[in-house]
Amino acid sequence: MSSPLTPPGLSRTEPLRPLPKLIFMSRWLQLPLYLGLIVAQAVYVYHFWVELVHLIEAAFGNKEAIAMLAEAVMPVVPGATPAAPPTKLTETTIMLVVLGLIDVVMISNLLIMVIVGGYETFVSRLHLEGHPDQPEWLSHVNASVLKVKLGTAIIGISSIHLLKTFINAAHYDAKTILAQAGIHLAFLLSAMAIAYCDRLMAPMLKQDAHGH
Repeated sequence: MSSPLTPPGLSRTEPLRPLPKLIFMSRWLQLPLYLGLIVAQAVYVYHFWVELVHLIEAAFGNKEAIAMLAEAVMPVVPGATPAAPPTKLTETTIMLVVLGLIDVVMISNLLIMVIVGGYETFVSRLHLEGHPDQPEWLSHVNASVLKVKLGTAIIGISSIHLLKTFINAAHYDAKTILAQAGIHLAFLLSAMAIAYCDRLMAPMLKQDAHGH
C-alpha cells in the first residue's frame, strides 16, 4: 500500500481522485482576487502621480494646486470655522504631502507582498528560482512568514498616518489623536503576538518535519 504522503523532491505519479482534484483546483478561484489587487495597485500608482503633479504645480506657485493640497492634508475640525485657503506652499504642507506619498508607496509594497506572496503560497508556484529580480523574502515565504511581514507593513503604514496626525494635530481633536494612537498600539501588539506564536511553533514544525 502506497504512503499517502509524497516524499519531498519526488513528483506524484498517480492521479488525484475527482473530489480531491476538485477541492485542490478550487484554489484557482483566488486568481480573480489577485488580479483585482493588481488593478488596485494601478489605481494607487495613478493617485501617486496626481498628488506629485499637484505638489510640483504648487511649488511653482499655482494657487489652485496649493488650495487642493491644503484641503487634502488639513481637514476642518468639526464645529470650527473653515480657514481661508492658503496662498503659498508651507513646509508643513510639503511634509504632509510627502508623508502621504510615502504612505501610498508603503501600501503599494503591502499589495505586492499580498499579490506575489499570496499567489506563491496559496495558488501556484511562480518558478522564480534563479531569476535576478526574485525578491529575497520570496525564497523562504510561507503562510507564517507572510503574516509577520504583513503585520510589519501594516505597522509602518499606521506609523505614517500617526505621524501625519501629530504634525497636523491642530486640525484634530484629542479623541481622534488618542484613538489613532490606540489603534497603532493594537497593531503593534498584534504583530508581536503573531511573531511570538510563530517563534513558539517553529521548533514543533521542525521536529514534525524531521519525524516524517
